[in-house]
Amino acid sequence: MNREVAAVRATFSLGRVAGIRVGVHWSVLVIFVLILVGLAGGSFREAHPDRPAWQYWLASAVTAVLFMLSLLAHELSHALVARRNGVSVEDITLWLLGGLARLRSEAATPGAELRIAGVGPLVSVLLGGLFALAAGLLAAVSEAGLAVEALAWLAGINILLAVFNALPAAPLDGGRLLRAAVWRKTGSPLRGTAVATAAGRFLGWALVAIGLYLVLLGAVFSGIWLVVIGWFVIALATVEGGQARLRELLGGIPVSDAMTPDPVTVPAATTITEFLADPSYRYRHSAFPVVNGKDTAAGLVTLERADAVAEPERPSTLVTEVMVPVGELPTPHPDDPLAPLVPELQSNPAHRALVLDGSRLAGIVTSSDISRVTSWLSPSSAWRKRTL
Repeated sequence: MNREVAAVRATFSLGRVAGIRVGVHWSVLVIFVLILVGLAGGSFREAHPDRPAWQYWLASAVTAVLFMLSLLAHELSHALVARRNGVSVEDITLWLLGGLARLRSEAATPGAELRIAGVGPLVSVLLGGLFALAAGLLAAVSEAGLAVEALAWLAGINILLAVFNALPAAPLDGGRLLRAAVWRKTGSPLRGTAVATAAGRFLGWALVAIGLYLVLLGAVFSGIWLVVIGWFVIALATVEGGQARLRELLGGIPVSDAMTPDPVTVPAATTITEFLADPSYRYRHSAFPVVNGKDTAAGLVTLERADAVAEPERPSTLVTEVMVPVGELPTPHPDDPLAPLVPELQSNPAHRALVLDGSRLAGIVTSSDISRVTSWLSPSSAWRKRTL
């Protein structure tokens, strides 16, 4: 999967790979434990009985780690190809259903979309082939049965991952390929998204139905697992469809139409004590732009960050010491299109953007501003405006 999903956030960070932040969601532990227990207590023990227990557990742990690295390679391929095609990458998160590479913007052409989506399954197929080759060579030269079994399992799971991800349904990679194909044929990226998300919801409900059938047959674990996967596919496909409709609704709207111009600012030389004591900051908003001089943006200070400073330190601590620097915030120009800013606001912890005209602060945009604009532009609002 290679779309941004606001609900999936990294629980802890693994650092950066090729300049891209990589994190792990806590749900990865579920996958790790399932693989560990399933292999150590199941297929490895059945294929090679009468081995010491620690060998099964060690082989299973190494296999689980290699599988996670395979998922990371799959997502990294998306991210790297996206960057080569002019699409910024926010981060990569490994989670319950594999991995997510969050992209800050959309591909500019169907061809770019095709390349970004298609590389993931290709990498998984390549890894499956390499693991299969390694298993065959090791089996030919040694008696390392457990190692061969682990490599064969990794080969099979990577091929299965490639096949599943290639299914033509959002949010899978195959859904992005389907979107690219429809986009190229119709000239409409929104039409492509609509077809892919409809296919995604169909696939999700099919997985739910198959899962419930398996539960009735007595395969409770497998059935529940398919229901969970199906539910996530439905949810993520629905999110993609909603994002596409939002992009269409905001098409042609500049940032200046949503921003609050000339916001209340905090001079960079202000101390935390002065900031918290000034009534103009205390009640109006929860975050304020920090400026150097008259209107050169330096960052964003929140009441929460300021309040976290210990009282004895507040008189000597400047707001610049606790602010979010301008480099860590979205900084659109007033004439930039509004639609691409939406995912940036969702992914940024501050949920705010400083609108800059050069280095000069022109305004501020919040998620509430986006909601106000979309409410005004929605069909029901448009009908209300016509009747006023």
